Amino acid sequence: MKRYVPFRKGEIVSDAENARASIGARRNPETEAAVLQAAAELIREQGYAALTMEAVCKRARAGKATLYRWWPSKAHLLLALVSRSKQEMELPDTGTLRGDLTAYLDDLLARWRGDDGSMPMGPLVRVLYVEAADNAELGAALLEERRDRWQLLDQILTAARARGEVSPRLGAERAKQLAMALPIYLLMIGRLPAPGETAALVDDILPSFA
Repeated sequence: MKRYVPFRKGEIVSDAENARASIGARRNPETEAAVLQAAAELIREQGYAALTMEAVCKRARAGKATLYRWWPSKAHLLLALVSRSKQEMELPDTGTLRGDLTAYLDDLLARWRGDDGSMPMGPLVRVLYVEAADNAELGAALLEERRDRWQLLDQILTAARARGEVSPRLGAERAKQLAMALPIYLLMIGRLPAPGETAALVDDILPSFA
């Protein structure tokens, strides 16, 4: 069994000067937050194409070994940023599938557009889908993240099924795919609905659940 020796004051812990302390295989929350913040700032300043892992290390004061152990590539950093944004979403409870799905997609689309002035997540999601097509490891990570972060959608559809708003012939996974297919398509072609247009989008999706 592997043993992880606690960090001792004065110990050299990385290859970056003044690097943040590592805690072995577990992620140090302070370091993780600093790395993701650094990545977000650099993407805002210079775009994803110019982003380098070295620049993230320097700004976050994190060691390269730590960075690559947690995020094998800069695309994995993007995935972490997208996942963090989704973690802040709340479960709607309007009593109807139309109301819940509209509230859910309203929140998600606002994050994709960056309506609150934060970095738009939509362009990052587009990059992830494009790069995952040629990167099996990233593709697997993207699918795993999607399963985890679609839990709210799963709860919405489960409640709707119990109310008789989703056909019993439609499997849970297929229902989630149908709910997200049109929003993702519109994201990929750069035609996201404007604020206030989500309900109309949902009205186009709802017949899929009959």
